[in-house]
This record gives sequence, structure tokens and C-alpha cells, in this order.
Amino acid sequence: MNKRFSALLFACGILLVRTVSPAAEARHEVAARAAAEKWLALVDSGKDVESWEQMSAPFKKEVSKRKWKSTIGEIRKPLGKRVTRKLTSADYTKELPGAPEGEYVVAKFDTAFDRKPAAIETVTVVLGQDLIWRVSSYAVK
Repeated sequence: MNKRFSALLFACGILLVRTVSPAAEARHEVAARAAAEKWLALVDSGKDVESWEQMSAPFKKEVSKRKWKSTIGEIRKPLGKRVTRKLTSADYTKELPGAPEGEYVVAKFDTAFDRKPAAIETVTVVLGQDLIWRVSSYAVK
């Protein structure tokens, strides 16, 4: 194979990777967002055990079901009932500070609660070995 042809194939390969990558990221973001929203519906409904069961395996190793029930209660009870929620971003990444390498989507929602009308919920979702997106962390500010 001559050098010119090799260089052309290499350049085409780079272009192909670049054109596929954003589409793949978009698909990941959509799937992860759906998983986050489904999980948030469990939390909104007070289904603490079910929400823990839907968490990622590493999270469940670190936080027991009993601990999760008290933690999510401490987080959500003071806020009151959810009034509205709107996705503001869903960003795909392979690296997060303090987390093992993997495929993550960090979803942020502008949320209004009865007792906190302007909150930001952050839900981090990780792609498991079984290719299912699961929540690995949750925070409200």
C-alpha cells in the first residue's frame, strides 16, 4: 500500500470516528436521561427501597439499603413535594473526579419543590457491565 493511500485511509478513519462519536454520545445521553428520570420518579413517590435497588452496584456496595432510606429521607423530606422538574443538561463523560473510569452521564435538572422553589438536582448515571444505565449519585442544591 502506498503512503498516500495509507494517509488517506488514516484521515478517513479519523473523520469517521469524529462523526460517529457525537451521535453515540447523544444516544448515551438520551438513554441515561431516561434512566435518571425513571429513578427520580421512584424517589418522588417515596419508593426509597426501589430507588436503592435501581442504583449502580458500586453505590450499593458503599451504601446499604437501610442507610439509603435514612439518607434520601434527610435529603428530600425538608424539600417537600416536587412541583416541577426540567432537564437543563446531560453531559457524557468517561472520567469523573474520584470515580473509576467508565461511561457516565451527569444530568442536571432545575426543580421546584414545595419548600424549595429553586433547586438544582444532579443525577449521575453510569453504564453498567450489563449495558444498563443506573444512578450512581444524587445531590440537590
